[in-house]
Amino acid sequence: MDQTTIATYKAEVTTELENLLNWWMTFTVDHENGGFYGKVDPNNIVAPNAPKGLVLNARILYTFSSAYLLTGNDDYLRMADSAFSYLHTYFLDPEYGGFYWAVDFKGAMLDGKKQVYGQAFAIYAFAEYYKATQNEKALTLAKDGFWLLEKYSFDHIHLGYLEAFKKDWQAIDDLRLSDKDLNEKKSMNTHLHVIEAYTNLYAIWKNEVLAIAIKRLLANFATHIIHKDTHHLQLFFSENWEVKSSLVSFGHDIEAAWLLQEAAEIIADPEEITKFKNLALQISRASTSGLAQNGGLWYEYDPATAHWTKEWHWWPQAEAMVGFFNAWQLSGEEQFLNHSLESWAFIKQYIRDSEKGEWHWGINENYSLMQGEDKAGFWKCPYHNGRACIALIKRTNVKA
Repeated sequence: MDQTTIATYKAEVTTELENLLNWWMTFTVDHENGGFYGKVDPNNIVAPNAPKGLVLNARILYTFSSAYLLTGNDDYLRMADSAFSYLHTYFLDPEYGGFYWAVDFKGAMLDGKKQVYGQAFAIYAFAEYYKATQNEKALTLAKDGFWLLEKYSFDHIHLGYLEAFKKDWQAIDDLRLSDKDLNEKKSMNTHLHVIEAYTNLYAIWKNEVLAIAIKRLLANFATHIIHKDTHHLQLFFSENWEVKSSLVSFGHDIEAAWLLQEAAEIIADPEEITKFKNLALQISRASTSGLAQNGGLWYEYDPATAHWTKEWHWWPQAEAMVGFFNAWQLSGEEQFLNHSLESWAFIKQYIRDSEKGEWHWGINENYSLMQGEDKAGFWKCPYHNGRACIALIKRTNVKA
């Protein structure tokens, strides 16, 4: 591949990262009540009384910490400092440990449940903030989060991690992450972000128990979550890993391909590295079945019913940029680089909001904008697109 193409790619995502972060600094900071607004609509209009979610705040902390590490821009550090302060002041449960799922616009607890997915993002973010600042409080919070998940969420009988708990870490009836999810004891999504968090924590804390936990999680993926024949990820499971869903989520496939490889590499286990490099390529190849001719990655497909969810959401496109680039770096197969470049071209044409900033939530099959979705909100954060830009800036510094 022409090095000019790579240089152009790097220059464009470098500019995109700056534009994205400027949007978040301009439109989401809650100067009156602290932290960040819980909701900003597609026209950049703030809903000042919207609840503030753990995932949004943790992902802001992660992204701005990561961006500061990359650029040294003090504005990004100030955003990270603000996110760190707000998280441990308002989301941290001083009685039972862990972090609330949501607070109201003034910071009072709104939903105290301990959703393991959210706890994982807190660990992930505190580890990144520690890398950026060497703030010992952040490292302590990340370690505390790890021990809490190992104490309450880890399944000692069947392995893996249970989805959610009440405020006091007791069993809860509704385990769902969102309304569209199945109410099952275990999910691919939570396991993916637990291993992501543990990987980031291990980068700064070489703890043997943590290394064992990462290796066990890799085994969970290889044994239960990655389909042996199709290499798509299976999404929902009972406590003993009985598969409860036939859906394929293409964005999660391509995201997992590179995240699992990173997890194997962080613990420096040669056997695991070889296995998950191979799996990264197999999962990446499987993900291409979700690519449309225009380069966009469809949302979901259910092979049991042959039903496609023909929507292009923002985050699978971001993950496709990184996942396919990683597959090209692993294999040298130019088709993977082309998929990454085509994902970026699709984003520029259809997903990026060139007029009002940031990215649209997504578009429908007929290219109309998906309606009623946030520009920033409980789930719409600077994490997927910001991280994709940062990852590609780093990866394009290294010649293939």
